[in-house]
Amino acid sequence: MDSKSIKLQIISAGEQAVSQLIKVAKEDIIKYDKDDELAADRLKNAAATKKLAIFDAFEILQRIEEEKDLLNGVDKTTTNTPKGFAESRSK
Repeated sequence: MDSKSIKLQIISAGEQAVSQLIKVAKEDIIKYDKDDELAADRLKNAAATKKLAIFDAFEILQRIEEEKDLLNGVDKTTTNTPKGFAESRSK
């Protein structure tokens, strides 16, 4: 197996992982029950889990895009950020 086909398999697995993380993020957070002493902790844990799933999904998507660009020969290392006066005159 060559390196490119392995990377394509990893990209595919990453896309599947993102789909699963989206499912986690879409799940309902448990409803608060004032009689349950642990309800607040469960609510906090559920919210933290959703946040982690969302951030992980974005991180995986970013890495997938970077790897796809590398495989396709796209170079995004140059930035088009505007320069200030001093930076543009420093040459």
